[in-house]
Amino acid sequence: MTEIWHGPIRDQWQPAPLVDQKVVHRGGKWNVVVETAIISEQEVRRDIVVHPGAVAIVALDDSDRIFLIRQYRQAIGAYLFETPAGLLDDSAEEPLTAARRELVEETGLQARSWEVLVDFLNSPGGSSEAIRIYLARDLTEAPQGRMHTGEAEEAELPGVWIDLEQAGDLVLSGELNNPTTVVGVLAALVARRDNWSTLRPAHAPWEARDRLHQLGRLPLR
Repeated sequence: MTEIWHGPIRDQWQPAPLVDQKVVHRGGKWNVVVETAIISEQEVRRDIVVHPGAVAIVALDDSDRIFLIRQYRQAIGAYLFETPAGLLDDSAEEPLTAARRELVEETGLQARSWEVLVDFLNSPGGSSEAIRIYLARDLTEAPQGRMHTGEAEEAELPGVWIDLEQAGDLVLSGELNNPTTVVGVLAALVARRDNWSTLRPAHAPWEARDRLHQLGRLPLR
């Protein structure tokens, strides 16, 4: 018989009792830990990627066109069309500062208007990666242009302006698969439908990241 939830519809932070925890890999950007915990009265073993978190930017111009970059991703051997995005440098970095940096580095654009579009957990079954997507508007070209970081994946980042509605169609048809593109485009379409009234201030609290910090789920870099 189907189980029915009768409580409030809201994510609840309630970590399972921990029996054992062991770091099995310390990487340049994230760690991997193996944990033994008690879940539903069962002792289970889980592999977890401890991730520093990331920010992404839906950069929208006055004609409601979104700017996407084409970037190579080695893990899947593919070039994806993505919103500008990047990792937080460390557990203490202010997310908006990171977002401003990534927008200039990857697009050569800067924005006068910043708001929180949506927050999400990218792969909570096995990773602590929390992502905050900002809506950036009132765009101008940065005086110095795009900043080249020297990373191989960022050597070439061709970009394209695409109508937000068309981007939504490409997401739903399966032609765009990057998670921040999928979530950011669909969230922007919903927010625009509501005349942007659902947007939060750029410095709005980020509960998920605060909770992950308390749980020790943000690696120090």
